[in-house]
Amino acid sequence: QLQLVESGGGLVQPGGSLRLSCAASGFRLEDYAIHWFRQAPGKEREGVSCISATGSRTNYADSVKGRFTLSRDNAKKTVYLQMNSLKPEDTAVYYCAAALRCDYPYDGMDYWGKGTLVTVSS
Repeated sequence: QLQLVESGGGLVQPGGSLRLSCAASGFRLEDYAIHWFRQAPGKEREGVSCISATGSRTNYADSVKGRFTLSRDNAKKTVYLQMNSLKPEDTAVYYCAAALRCDYPYDGMDYWGKGTLVTVSS
């Protein structure tokens, strides 16, 4: 079964950290760039970050640059999103998605996870 499964979400205080994981099964993770998107209540889904298939390139939205870090372990078929210095405005459901390249548009993803909720609140 082809799927991506996110985990690691939860409730964290402002300034805290979380690490999200995106685990792949049923396809060759090493062939795909992995995107992270998020959707806050009442807002459109937005791109957060992307890591290339080899892990040699990453990009980040301005809103998370310097605070979030993407990495991947293709042997473990898992991608990690380390989120530091979290802010209340980071509250959202976070989704990972697979596409052949990081410059593919939102509607060009081949696989999507179901999301994990991150809540940043005191």
